[in-house]
Amino acid sequence: MSLKTQLTEDMKAAMKAGEKDRLAVIRLINAAIKQKEVDERVEMTDALVLAVLEKMVKQRKDSISQYEGAGREDLAAIERYELGVIEAYLPAKMSESEVQAAIDAAKAETNAAGPADMGKLMAVLKPRLAGQADMGLVSQLVKKALAG
Repeated sequence: MSLKTQLTEDMKAAMKAGEKDRLAVIRLINAAIKQKEVDERVEMTDALVLAVLEKMVKQRKDSISQYEGAGREDLAAIERYELGVIEAYLPAKMSESEVQAAIDAAKAETNAAGPADMGKLMAVLKPRLAGQADMGLVSQLVKKALAG
């Protein structure tokens, strides 16, 4: 079942169960997906849906830190709830050792040797690890792998 179909089914289930908060978050996700479809005139694949979800997760994390910094715990709690619902649709995160193994494999595949090859290596890793690893961590590990 595709992620889009899963979201539609979960939306129906949330409506039937009367879960208003969860329903609102799923509708937000669907709206973001539909917006991307309309803007770019593309049919959303699971990879594109994952990209939308990753962007939404990043936005929620940024909002949480902003709200906490401003002392607005009430708003931060809402964002944390939304974050939890969105993250439920993402695949399980890879461990640091699994990410390192993927970097090593891509490094051997692309013959990347130094810091100048970081862009080439990230171009190979980004589609492979999308939704499965924090790309900030991947970037740090790639820098370390290419420096040493």
